[in-house]
Amino acid sequence: MLEIDGLVATFYAAFTSGPDVDARLDALPGIFLQEAVIVRTGAGEPTVYDVHGFIAPRRALLTGGGLQEFREWEVTGRTDVAGEVAHRFSSYAKTGVQDGAPFSAQGTKTLQFVRTPAGWRISALAWYDDPRPA
Repeated sequence: MLEIDGLVATFYAAFTSGPDVDARLDALPGIFLQEAVIVRTGAGEPTVYDVHGFIAPRRALLTGGGLQEFREWEVTGRTDVAGEVAHRFSSYAKTGVQDGAPFSAQGTKTLQFVRTPAGWRISALAWYDDPRPA
């Protein structure tokens, strides 16, 4: 589904350091339901965010100077649609330089979507970073 693919592309593109990072991050609330839940797993107790609570620390990382040349992208993705709901299962990768040290990693994201009168929106997202280096 092209609309969902576009939302996923907007999501991953937001996490790229450099010019226009603020504009890309500012676009994120528009692709989520206002009440969406975002969960990070794999680091002990899951961390649960609302949309703005998720964006704020990532904005600080991407604009603070300690993280440079950062990029995150979807490697593979599969979307299943059933009426007004959809689910995307993604593998992703990321690379960058943090505090002068290059790194790369990979993981898994799961995104749930609902169709609204304004189009598809992300209603929930959860992710897991693979503990092994990419």
